[in-house]
Amino acid sequence: MSTSLPKPEWLKVRPPAGERYTHIKGRLRQLGLSTVCEEARCPNVAECWGGGTATIMVMGDTCTRGCRFCAVKTNRNGQPLDPDEPTKVAGMLAELDCEYVVITSVDRDDLADQGAGHFAAVIREV
Repeated sequence: MSTSLPKPEWLKVRPPAGERYTHIKGRLRQLGLSTVCEEARCPNVAECWGGGTATIMVMGDTCTRGCRFCAVKTNRNGQPLDPDEPTKVAGMLAELDCEYVVITSVDRDDLADQGAGHFAAVIREV
């Protein structure tokens, strides 16, 4: 018969919560923006958002590649690009006053330029 010891506190992941987390999640939904944190089911999302870090994923929430290690949903064709996304991302980041921001994207092999022009527009606007 074996007895297991309780798990150390640092190993336990708390469910996402807190005022800042709730605010960021709500604004993302209002603006129709995606984050790799949510799409890839990152267990540290509350820690990052609560600490002032945001990771925005542009060009939708559907990747055109099917990497087996990734939890982001895939399809042969992505969603139509949102022409207002650059403005939405820039506005949200200004509003949140984040300490650190990462802008990433899904792969968009279905687009002629793989989405490079759209990604560049987001960066210019930010």
